[in-house]
Amino acid sequence: MKTERFQIDTIPAVLYGEPANEGYLFLHGQMGYKEEAEAFAQVVCPKGVQVLSIDLPGHGERRDRGEELFPWTAVPDIQAALNWAYHQWNKVSLRANSIGAYFAGLAFDAPSRALLASPVLDMEGLILIMMDWAGVTEEQLREQSKIATSFGQTLSWKYLCWVREHPVYNWTCPIHILYGSGDNMTSRQTIDEFVCKHNAKLTVMEGGEHWFHTPQQLAVLRKWEETET
Repeated sequence: MKTERFQIDTIPAVLYGEPANEGYLFLHGQMGYKEEAEAFAQVVCPKGVQVLSIDLPGHGERRDRGEELFPWTAVPDIQAALNWAYHQWNKVSLRANSIGAYFAGLAFDAPSRALLASPVLDMEGLILIMMDWAGVTEEQLREQSKIATSFGQTLSWKYLCWVREHPVYNWTCPIHILYGSGDNMTSRQTIDEFVCKHNAKLTVMEGGEHWFHTPQQLAVLRKWEETET
């Protein structure tokens, strides 16, 4: 499979597949990297499309730049990648994981198609859940600005306020979601409400987790990608 590595501005990117008129922008999740797109590219590139993937701030080749993964840093990079994609392709679709799906909802107003694996669909709700896990009130977070938690996440008042002030786009394209029944980041109620509102197609892996990483989970992910593209 043809693979080209380059930069969009200062953003490390990789492009998979032969030249085509349409393609997917692949966005990884937290702790991910752009090369995760290769497995997806192996599925869709033979169908006559390309796959573009970028390293989000603080990830992949950008881990040592002192950057952090926030929506206000990620969204401009995604928009730069989209600008590149729309100059190359007639149709741009989306394949995103976890928080990458949330960032895409802030940056991408009208994908042709969206494939979302374990998507974070309600960031405000997720932050409030993590605050509950940590026993932190809004008043405490506002007063302290940032609070580190025992589960590795740092709660941020600025982040919560930003999320509340920046709603995601309301997509009308075909949306396909893969969800693990054991996902502790996004509730089944949130998923079901989103599916109903957007007439999305939902595939649930019973016993699956937020992070699809075991051989069985990856097999389900691969089958879902093959079926929904």
